[in-house]
Amino acid sequence: MGDNGSAPDLSSRLLRLVIVGHVDHGKSTLVGRLLSDTGSLPDGKLDFVRDICKQQGKEFEFAFLLDALEEEQEQGITIDTSQIFFSTTQRKYVIIDAPGHKEFLKNMVTGAADAEAALLLIDANEGVQEQSRRHGYILKLLGLTQVAVVINKMDLVGYDEKVYNNIKSEYTAFLNSLGVEAREFIPVSAKLGVNIAASKDEMSWYKGPTVLDMVDQFEKKPPPDHLPFRFPVQDVYKFDERRIIAGRIESGKLKTGDRVIFSPSNKQAVVNSIEAWSVPEQPSSATSSESIGFTLDEQIFVERGDVCTLMDQLPIVSTTFDANVFWMGKRNLEKGRKFTLKLNTQEVECEVLEFKKAIDASTLETLTDQNYIAKNDVAELTLKTRNPVAFDLFGSVATTGRFVLVDGYDVCGGGIITTYTPTTKTDKLRDEVRTRDFNWVKSEIKPEERAYRNGHRAALLLITGDPGVGKGPLARTLEHSLFQNNFQSYLLDRRNVNLGVGADLDDPKSTGESESARRLGEVSKLFLDAGHVVISTSNAFHRDDQADLRLLANPYPVVEIQISSQSSGDPDLVLSEEEAQDADKASHKIQDFLKEKKILMGHNYSI
Repeated sequence: MGDNGSAPDLSSRLLRLVIVGHVDHGKSTLVGRLLSDTGSLPDGKLDFVRDICKQQGKEFEFAFLLDALEEEQEQGITIDTSQIFFSTTQRKYVIIDAPGHKEFLKNMVTGAADAEAALLLIDANEGVQEQSRRHGYILKLLGLTQVAVVINKMDLVGYDEKVYNNIKSEYTAFLNSLGVEAREFIPVSAKLGVNIAASKDEMSWYKGPTVLDMVDQFEKKPPPDHLPFRFPVQDVYKFDERRIIAGRIESGKLKTGDRVIFSPSNKQAVVNSIEAWSVPEQPSSATSSESIGFTLDEQIFVERGDVCTLMDQLPIVSTTFDANVFWMGKRNLEKGRKFTLKLNTQEVECEVLEFKKAIDASTLETLTDQNYIAKNDVAELTLKTRNPVAFDLFGSVATTGRFVLVDGYDVCGGGIITTYTPTTKTDKLRDEVRTRDFNWVKSEIKPEERAYRNGHRAALLLITGDPGVGKGPLARTLEHSLFQNNFQSYLLDRRNVNLGVGADLDDPKSTGESESARRLGEVSKLFLDAGHVVISTSNAFHRDDQADLRLLANPYPVVEIQISSQSSGDPDLVLSEEEAQDADKASHKIQDFLKEKKILMGHNYSI
């Protein structure tokens, strides 16, 4: 009873429980028995099923309570994944019914991902099976630490304590090798109701808790309010003049006035309002597990897949990370094959960059000299995504550190992100840029205000092409023409940067080339922040250099103008060598292109 003598409110203490086990080890029977022994079945349901069994000439089984489809009853198996509710005197539970069939391991992964505790079922008559070990590994992979092992069908082995002890010893050793400790090993007969809700004389040698006693001992996982704020963007809706960013808070808290950043784009704004549905008054704050929308104090482009965080709680952004992956695909997981990685609302193409270790999930045996894993095996590997993704290590924020791999429409693997070490030049540069942007002393003048005053948006123009095609004369002509039209333009030659801020580089043409490009990008960013159209030209701009410059210049646009008879890469505008020879005409063509792209807008343009 509550403090005021009323019945306690159990809804706030609902615990999500997953029950897993090998096929025919009695999972469905256990669930049916739990429902029956706690009085959680609808009125008349038990008698109805008993009557059906009698009519069909079958012996009644508690498993039949869960068989939603007649054909499943005929097969004698339960394959549907569902959520089943029951209550004890302590609290309410939702059972995430995860099938034990090998073919349905992906359903188990999906179900167990949201669970707070697990009951793992082993048949006393069959002992520890391959799937028993795989299930244990998956629970470990998903971070489930509250686990109790239920040894079922003790009636078939004469309630033999020795059988119980042997299974307990064998499976304890396996779990310990995973770093998992079972809370309890409970011997039961789900069919006969022994040690489910009450102890019985058949196993007087067992002094531990019943199944219901055990589940009541599991701790409710605290809401992730204390964790960093994570809000994967589901969608962006436009109501009136408002753009409402919608999604679910996976962890942390949000309030109006918070400055937020969207990853991987690094776009920033301040939360103007929090929008909730079907409430009498709009809240000023929100917390984990709430589905909300919010508006910003300025219009920035945000899209599904972005991850919103607070400025001092940044996630990791990269194209590479280390992960543990449980493979369930029909085809082997190997290098070179492309998959879709789904992490919250992010979807991006990915591939295996490196196999660190392949593991047989049932034996934990390391598979040596193997650059692939087969179905139902595990790998420690490095994944590379086509585009940057925002994530956390699983041990820090589980919801943004857990992902699935999809092949076509088929979920073929699940995994957790274990470590991240920036190994590539781009990864290191991306980290540097995020740190820079976070600590950047912000001007009170917004880019939109500068654009209104200047008649153009800030942009970096890269004039590229082979030596001798006229890049230099065109760049100087373009700068002068923009200036004559009252636009803020500046020719930033790479040589000037090398002779100034790059004077400490021993050889900018060789080992220091990437660093030279980085410094050019950083100087360009200062001019871009001041609202200028920056023009630069070089023979040495490689594709990687251009990617770095785009990263450094973000969120300002980078426009490549390539002078070539046969373009390479993906330039924004191509001029032939003949066109470039007439610098004035080529300059006008470039300006027309910039007007089309809404970079040059004209003075007194209304933004």
